Amino acid sequence: MFFASRFTRRTTCATLLALAVPAAFAWTDKPVKVIVPAPAGGVMDQVARIIGDQLSKDVGHPFVIENRAGAGGVIGMQALLNAPADGTTIMFTASNLLTEIPHVLKPSMDIVPKVRPVAVAARDSLILIGAPNTPAKDLKELIAYVKANPGKVSFASYSTGTASHYAGMILNQKVGLDMQHISFAGIPPALTQVMGNQIPVMFSSVGPTKQFIAAGKVQVYGVVTKTRSSQLPNVPTLAEQGIPDMDFSNWVGVIAAASMPDAIVNKINDAVNKAANSPDVKAKLVAAGFEVSPRDLEAPQLAQSVKAEFERNAAIVKTFDIKLTQ
Repeated sequence: MFFASRFTRRTTCATLLALAVPAAFAWTDKPVKVIVPAPAGGVMDQVARIIGDQLSKDVGHPFVIENRAGAGGVIGMQALLNAPADGTTIMFTASNLLTEIPHVLKPSMDIVPKVRPVAVAARDSLILIGAPNTPAKDLKELIAYVKANPGKVSFASYSTGTASHYAGMILNQKVGLDMQHISFAGIPPALTQVMGNQIPVMFSSVGPTKQFIAAGKVQVYGVVTKTRSSQLPNVPTLAEQGIPDMDFSNWVGVIAAASMPDAIVNKINDAVNKAANSPDVKAKLVAAGFEVSPRDLEAPQLAQSVKAEFERNAAIVKTFDIKLTQ
């Protein structure tokens, strides 16, 4: 009888402990809708599904992905803002939806005051690449090639008013180039043109481009961030090659309505950081071309960084008179 009683107590304690682990990271007792303002299969969707699967295990509730693409993210954003700010609806997005795209939206939408960044799951760096037949084999040769062909060299971006556009305009200004900008609706169509030798230069993201670099389908000239990418540790930054002050990267993570209570925001931040740093998730994110860090910013610091980047980009858009053309 004593053994049975002791066994029962141990079993009950173990069960309660198992139930308590998800509860420690839960911020709601309901399934969570995860809005992704992009089509299935893209960068944001990929990260959302990797993290969402782990959150389901950690929190103990289903995380249901809902792709709401279109209008530069506005459709997804409106769906987020129309939902209760109680943690049952969150959004997984890339930071450029907050810091770049609002500057060129028609009609403009002042997104930043309406939402709050909650947690970062992964990061991605901007990189300068070239077509296979571009004669230049490094950045120095690329600059010389563009100068030797005034008005004839173009660069692709994955959309007007994004970092891939900004970087080309700033490089033109800093080095005295006249590369012509050609905008595409996303990275895949732009990469296709570059790999097919139709466009000689592009500013792309490391994640979607890494496989093509490894396969020799594009050339690489430098990383457009302050430090080297852990995904491409042998590729120097532009700063290392004499062009400082070019630092463009995006993060993918969770945002919520500005009215979400701090207590819920902090719980989501803890849960996403835990999920992103689990060994299985880290392996999946790294394999997909992303960078992860041991612990990213807390929500208040993240909000400050978004505001600073938004203001920096506003100045870039004004300086170069960048307008949405397609």
